[in-house]
Amino acid sequence: MSLPFAPSLLEFVALGRAFALQGEVVAAVPHGSGHINDTFAVTVSQAGTPVRYVFQRINQRIFTDVPALMDNIVRVTSHQRTRLAASDTPDASRRALTVVPARDGRPFVRDEKGAWWRSYLFIEHAFTYDKIESTDQARTAARAFGDFQRLLADLPGGRLHETIPHFHDTPRRYANFEAAAQADSAGRASACADDLAFARSRAPLARKLADLLDAGLVPERVTHNDTKLNNVMLDNATGEGVCVIDLDTVMPGLSLYDFGDMVRSATNAAAEDEADLARVFARPEIFSALAEGFLAGAGSALNDVERAHLVTAGQVITYEIGLRFLTDHLQGDVYFKINRTGHNLDRARNQFALLRSLDAQSSTFEGIVDSVCAKLNRPVTA
Repeated sequence: MSLPFAPSLLEFVALGRAFALQGEVVAAVPHGSGHINDTFAVTVSQAGTPVRYVFQRINQRIFTDVPALMDNIVRVTSHQRTRLAASDTPDASRRALTVVPARDGRPFVRDEKGAWWRSYLFIEHAFTYDKIESTDQARTAARAFGDFQRLLADLPGGRLHETIPHFHDTPRRYANFEAAAQADSAGRASACADDLAFARSRAPLARKLADLLDAGLVPERVTHNDTKLNNVMLDNATGEGVCVIDLDTVMPGLSLYDFGDMVRSATNAAAEDEADLARVFARPEIFSALAEGFLAGAGSALNDVERAHLVTAGQVITYEIGLRFLTDHLQGDVYFKINRTGHNLDRARNQFALLRSLDAQSSTFEGIVDSVCAKLNRPVTA
């Protein structure tokens, strides 16, 4: 087991001097629960007053083009702040991340070991949850992601970089699954034949969102692509969604990807790797809260076809993640970290059980979307 990454205070002092900070680093501690980048809350003494910043070492194994990644983030956060200022939004400085530049003007620093670092202003008096505990939390987080869509609907400057190409390319994910099943490099296919059969039985689902895009019925947008609750900061006092964070996967995509991933990650009554499938089902009250929040936040930024396919989005993204887990199991667990033998197979079965629940309740969920859209005076078109 590898030891946690822990630079010395002197290393943080050197990093702090490379960023355009108005003071000296005096403390640094690990921060957050992310598994990709190494994140630290760094305290800087500014004229005797402690001010906190976030320092992150970017995982270059996953994000291979850091300048492109940071170009996306600077463009997106700058536009958010412009839109918030134009609308006189209260507390606007806490509602979008602020990138702290290096002293040479670039939005990143490379340390003496070649690692890439970035810094943000620390958003104080706000917190994140790792698990949905109430419909209010679901509604609030979904509203923040809806606001994110609305604020970036008119982002100028052309298409963003694809930080992870083909991230939500479900047809490609299905092709990868079939290739892994045919190769059977780990000799596991025969032991999960029923799971392979289920995946193949849902193959038409893989093209549902891609076909809408190809037909020009839904537009490509700026999307977050990792819409878990813990990527929204909530105000300590009010519980209101303050800021959407973790922007590494912000890139071109479909609004339906973002809503679909919320459905997948938030409606499940069980943990993502729960092996007792009787505990896995989609909670309609959480789906309703997600639809209310997301549609209210996005407002007129979404078109009627997007609104009409929110239920489909949840099914597609759940299927996609199930395919990815099953593919990794067939390949010998080469991508996702596992804690036990068969962990990825348990995850795949969990997602497929959730998909069955979404399928079984689809008419109920469609009715929820229709009702929310009617209240908001937003049409839907199948």
